[in-house]
Amino acid sequence: MKPMKQTLIDFTAARFDGDDYVHDRDHQRLSGQILRVYDCMLDATWRTLREIEESTGDPQASISAQLRNLRKPKFGGHTVERRYSGDGLYNYKLIVR
Repeated sequence: MKPMKQTLIDFTAARFDGDDYVHDRDHQRLSGQILRVYDCMLDATWRTLREIEESTGDPQASISAQLRNLRKPKFGGHTVERRYSGDGLYNYKLIVR
């Protein structure tokens, strides 16, 4: 895993949600995930979920969920671009708001 970059966003204050979300059980884990994904993507480089996984150590399904979260206003309302690269594979790029 790469060392985390310094970020100005405090994801610990944002409230995650979902049918199975339990704050006391899940908040710390999800806050860490979204921070690692955000820090990895700060340079606006196109990456696959596998490349993000290799950088953060997080599972691809969790990365995909955190990229969706980063689009939400409560997590910054950032732009996450997606482009198809073939064989069912997509690349993602974060444009910080």
